[in-house]
Amino acid sequence: MGVAKERVAQLEYSEFQGAMLDEAKRRRKAAKIIAVLGHFLGSGSTGPGGRPLEGLTVADIGCSAGFIADELAEAGAEHTFGVDIDVPGLRRAAGRFGHRVEFVCADGTALPFPDGSVDVLVFNHIYEHVVDPDAVVAEMRRVLSDTGVLYLGLGNRLGVMEPHYKLPFLSYLPPALADRYVRAFGRADHYYERFRTRRGLRRMMRAFHVWDYTFPVLATPGRFAGAELFPGVVGRLAGAVLAWVPRDVLRLLLPVVPTYLWVATKTPMMPRGARLPQPPERVRPL
Repeated sequence: MGVAKERVAQLEYSEFQGAMLDEAKRRRKAAKIIAVLGHFLGSGSTGPGGRPLEGLTVADIGCSAGFIADELAEAGAEHTFGVDIDVPGLRRAAGRFGHRVEFVCADGTALPFPDGSVDVLVFNHIYEHVVDPDAVVAEMRRVLSDTGVLYLGLGNRLGVMEPHYKLPFLSYLPPALADRYVRAFGRADHYYERFRTRRGLRRMMRAFHVWDYTFPVLATPGRFAGAELFPGVVGRLAGAVLAWVPRDVLRLLLPVVPTYLWVATKTPMMPRGARLPQPPERVRPL
């Protein structure tokens, strides 16, 4: 069957993953992130021109070409940082947005910030790409302030369609079989990413207090700038249905939701935004 290739840091990721340079898509993702953060913080308008991050120190961990970091600065952050090991991406980012975002080449396991100095951290679809996600999570906890928030976009191993290679059930497979699968379809020479199940993600975040925004965003995409999740008429109907499906029924779907959208804090905090048809729910630690 063969042996899976050893994982090393993914340097220069933007050079071989074109999605990181899709500006329109990255800015749509940023709008969703900012809307979720604004709701949790109860910090006012999250629409165009809104500044829900007014006066805060914000860092985008895994910023690549900097589009999300730029939107975080536009949302009012007093100090905005973009952190990555993707040197070509950082070079592009600094060239365009360096006048208002400080871009830093640093590994997530050694963030260049003092203890408790960052108000908002963004860690969006990154954990599956790093060699030691648990070490990165521990380092983010170190730099996050006691009243700070961490936004998490977390891919699920049990999501049916693997998001990077668009092959069904790819992430279900052990590494050696996954390598053969991506090679057979000409997508890559090996499968690098390592996803976790919801249970594994809960374990990864056990040192935090976590609120799950997955269903609130899916059920009210207009409120959370999440129209990309449900395009077209069918999507709007799906969102309307989700808005009123009982929470106990939705819980049955949680193990196979492709992406979880969580907000984590070091100390117990409650979402401060207006009540939603599907409100955020606590993620219980293991």
